[in-house]
Amino acid sequence: MTRWIDLEGAVNARDLGGLPTRDGGRTRRGRIFRADNLQGLTPGDVAVLVGELKLRHVVDLRSNAEVALEGPGPLTLVPEVRHHHLTLFAEGGTHTDVEADTIDADRVLPWAERALDEELRVTGFYFGYLRDRPDAVVAALRAMSLDDGAALVHCAAGKDRTGVLSALALEVAGATREAIVEDYVATGERLELILKRLRGSETYRGDLDSRPADDHMPRARYIEQFFQVLDERFGGPMGWLTRHGWTDADTAAMRARLRD
Repeated sequence: MTRWIDLEGAVNARDLGGLPTRDGGRTRRGRIFRADNLQGLTPGDVAVLVGELKLRHVVDLRSNAEVALEGPGPLTLVPEVRHHHLTLFAEGGTHTDVEADTIDADRVLPWAERALDEELRVTGFYFGYLRDRPDAVVAALRAMSLDDGAALVHCAAGKDRTGVLSALALEVAGATREAIVEDYVATGERLELILKRLRGSETYRGDLDSRPADDHMPRARYIEQFFQVLDERFGGPMGWLTRHGWTDADTAAMRARLRD
């Protein structure tokens, strides 16, 4: 059974359920979803998410600049849905993650060039989310584990920021590392559609057009190296989470959400 959720206004939406766990089980379907930008959702999409899938919590990982430029999205108008805006950038100004109130795309966008080596660049800014905004990472995971209806986590492409939070949620729930990598790279199946959507927005077009499409491909080694850093420095993702206030009760809540 496919994990993809077919929507008119988003192309990278899928369920975190149905993945194998370390004890031989599967993650539970219909509890936590992940997606790309939700700006283009149609009334029919909203009906599917809120009515059929019982969506009640949206975890928006976009920066303050992205929300200001793109808008909060149509689900903010739905009274049944609670929004949790938790940027993963250390934003200092009104619009950006630097000490200024101007929009600097090279700092705001998640795929900005930050190192010469591609693997180190990707892993570096993935770990940067945890370094700069541990509070937002923990709060996002807690919001994803709330039990009054389904939750959906998203950013712009639904690839990097969403990929990291989804990977951490699956790790807490006991999914195998192989399954977590499989979920991460699945975005590559929709990459062409994702880039086409983002190029329709002035917020993202310039940066996307400045680099080959292949540069945006989610590769297994990126998320594997991210986990390797956590394993070596903190004894694993759970060690990092515990150091930043994650509790046994939080783990139990996530496992209750995502485990059969």
